[in-house]
Amino acid sequence: MKLRTKYIIFVAILHLVALVLSYFVFKENKILFIASEAFIIVSVIIAVNLYIQLIRPLKLLMNGVEAIKDQDFNVKFLPTGKYEVDQLIDVYNQMMDQLRNERTAQEQQHFFLEKLVHTSPAGIIILDYDDHIHQLNPKAEEILGLKEKEVLKQDISSFTDLLLKEIAQLPAGEAKTVKRGSASTFKIQKSHFVDRGFPRRFVIIQELTAEILEAEKNVYGKVIRMMAHEVNNTIGPVNSIIESTLKSNSLWSADGDGGLKEALRIAVERNYNLNLFMRNFADLVKLPKPRRQVIDLNKLLQSVTHLMQIRATEHNVQIINELPRDAFWINADEQLMEQALINIVKNAVEAIEGAGEVMIKVDPSRRELTIADNGKDISPEQSEQLFTPFFSTKKDGQGIGLTMVREILVSHGFEFSLKTIKSGYTIFAIKFN
Repeated sequence: MKLRTKYIIFVAILHLVALVLSYFVFKENKILFIASEAFIIVSVIIAVNLYIQLIRPLKLLMNGVEAIKDQDFNVKFLPTGKYEVDQLIDVYNQMMDQLRNERTAQEQQHFFLEKLVHTSPAGIIILDYDDHIHQLNPKAEEILGLKEKEVLKQDISSFTDLLLKEIAQLPAGEAKTVKRGSASTFKIQKSHFVDRGFPRRFVIIQELTAEILEAEKNVYGKVIRMMAHEVNNTIGPVNSIIESTLKSNSLWSADGDGGLKEALRIAVERNYNLNLFMRNFADLVKLPKPRRQVIDLNKLLQSVTHLMQIRATEHNVQIINELPRDAFWINADEQLMEQALINIVKNAVEAIEGAGEVMIKVDPSRRELTIADNGKDISPEQSEQLFTPFFSTKKDGQGIGLTMVREILVSHGFEFSLKTIKSGYTIFAIKFN
């Protein structure tokens, strides 16, 4: 039963009892009876007035409660002139102002955080209470190659992607560096926040490829320049002395000096080969920045095929081009791309033991070039090291061919990968933007 109903019943019963008692007590004295009746009427008026004064604040309070339930913090009340009621109204209005300001601040913070997450250069994954994917920002979609709507509400441990598998196993509060594919390196960091009293996790994915490559290049560039300087400073004077010795006929008058003369000639040749060896390394450091222009990739691939045909024939390998009829235009430095493609085709040819074929294919719809061979497979261990400077799977390899290819493709911003799809089928893929 409501409070006002109880009050009305109580006042009604009280005044009815008073009327009955006044009738029986003062019925013989009309003056006292009339006075008692007047007193009861005044009491009713006072009771009604009290009712109005007590119920109005309650009504205001109930209206305020309803506004709070509806989260409408714009409802405020005007003063009534009654001291107690006005104090209640003042407190209520202050509370509504505070709630409105806090909600505005929270909405602004939420909008800012949403904007920050959306535009962040790092990939961000937000998980719900059960470690199901709740949100992916655009960078995370780009890194994972997934769309947010396709993975929402899915358990992160159910995916086969290497990055997502590592994220699922990573404890909250820790970070880890993960190499994905042949040339991409990522740092993943998992942390948590409290939402409505329960912990939720989020993951930040940062691509470190460019930074690592730059640091790596600075290190091996310094080493190569130092080596080239020392080798050139040594080879130059030594070759000069040997050549002067070979030209001095007086030293070779005796018949028994032919072997020594031949040894000196071989020494000169070896010095020239060593100089060429160091020049190859120096070329890696001196790679220029791409001077981009629109070029026809089909024409460039045909030129590379003709150039590599002799080497392929020597290895009993057939180069097959599967190119579109129309020109396929890309924005790249023609000389650098030619250098990269020559290295890729050369590696594919040399990977084949015995007869085989290298298939060069351009897919215009996907803007992708693939160079496939049926040579020796690349093991998972080798795949992790392929584009590392000075690493080679060849017995006498210098380990600069793929490093140079990596430098050229990275400087162009082209995505690439090298992996064995199945036994006897290895593909180098380049994705053009």
